[in-house]
Amino acid sequence: MNTVIAFIFMFGLLVFIHEWGHLIFAKRAGMLVREFAIGFGPKVFAFTKNETVYTIRLLPIGGYVRVAGEDPEIIELKPGHHIGLEFNDQGKVNKIIVNNKSKYPNARVIEVEHADLDHQLVIEGYEIDEHDHKLIFEVDSKAFFVMDERQTQIAPYDRQFASKSVGKRGMQLFAGPMMNFILAIFIFFILGIIQGVPAENALIDEVQPGSPAEQAGFQGGDEIVQIEGSSISTWEEFTVIVRDNPNVELNMTLQRNGTTEAVTVIPNEIDAQGMSIGQIGVQRAFQKSLTGTFQYGFTQTYDTTKLILTNLFMLVTGQYSIDMLSGPVGIYDATDQVVQTGFMNFLMWTAILSINLGIVNLVPLPALDGGRLLFVGLEAVRGKPIDPQKEGIVHFVGFALLMLLMIVVTWNDIQRLFL
Repeated sequence: MNTVIAFIFMFGLLVFIHEWGHLIFAKRAGMLVREFAIGFGPKVFAFTKNETVYTIRLLPIGGYVRVAGEDPEIIELKPGHHIGLEFNDQGKVNKIIVNNKSKYPNARVIEVEHADLDHQLVIEGYEIDEHDHKLIFEVDSKAFFVMDERQTQIAPYDRQFASKSVGKRGMQLFAGPMMNFILAIFIFFILGIIQGVPAENALIDEVQPGSPAEQAGFQGGDEIVQIEGSSISTWEEFTVIVRDNPNVELNMTLQRNGTTEAVTVIPNEIDAQGMSIGQIGVQRAFQKSLTGTFQYGFTQTYDTTKLILTNLFMLVTGQYSIDMLSGPVGIYDATDQVVQTGFMNFLMWTAILSINLGIVNLVPLPALDGGRLLFVGLEAVRGKPIDPQKEGIVHFVGFALLMLLMIVVTWNDIQRLFL
């Protein structure tokens, strides 16, 4: 149950902060945000506030912010349509009833001759069976279509995504990944306040019971200064050597209470995503430092970003196989293991996944934020936008391929659970 709660909290936080970035910058740019959704599929919960419908959906595989103009509007008024009109106190149309007009006895029914709800905000037409006098109605900029008893706010062109400058559109798309990086910096900063900043040198805090390190005589407070005669000055140097030498006898020199100790340890071999690595069972020491805590948020985010980009490059170049990828099932399994090691490690894991989400969304693939940013960048270079229909097809195909990849990755995750 702890894992389920932790996973729901972590997933909700990462998706919420990502989509919240898109939402805030869309509204700052004057775009009409139709929906802010956590998850995909059928609605589980929904409410409306300030023109936006906030929803929680059934499938926990992401989220989205739907801005007016990003997808084709389903309602189009054409000549010959019979519609009902209701008006506000200023005499402007505030409801356009598309069907079931009999349920709105106060609506004025007309036959449409022309409608412009993008720029002029007018509807021209005639009373039914009276075509000798054309009527022109002004439409409120926040009027609603009513179809099948459901209301949809109209979107004048100046409220649509495409009407905004390249800079504003680019910022709205970049804001989601940016918020994931900011969240990671914040989490690392909190970790620095609570537990301190990791020591730069190879200083041990705790030794796990029954581990190779305990058997070899390691103690908390020990500092590794040499391995096989080579000097060790950082924790990273120490861990790289241990990881690269599973089941290999290593001679190490320790500093303990001002004296030097020589120990021999054989790292256990463990499996990490299909790779065999060494582990001796020690935890890194932490130190309290206000300046170091502030820097830690940024440096840890930078180091994690660099590591993820390196792994992504190795995946793209074929040095890693697709089996290295994990979907929701694999992330849940990994979260289960992390939760068992303590709350601090869970926070660290959340920060790492937040960075990973930000990076993946910036990959220039169709349907991802990076793919859409690529089209905005091409528009900036060309001086004119790409045909929206062609761009839409590219994103649709990209989304379908991403869903296919998700299915493959999830299947691999399930198979790993039973191996």
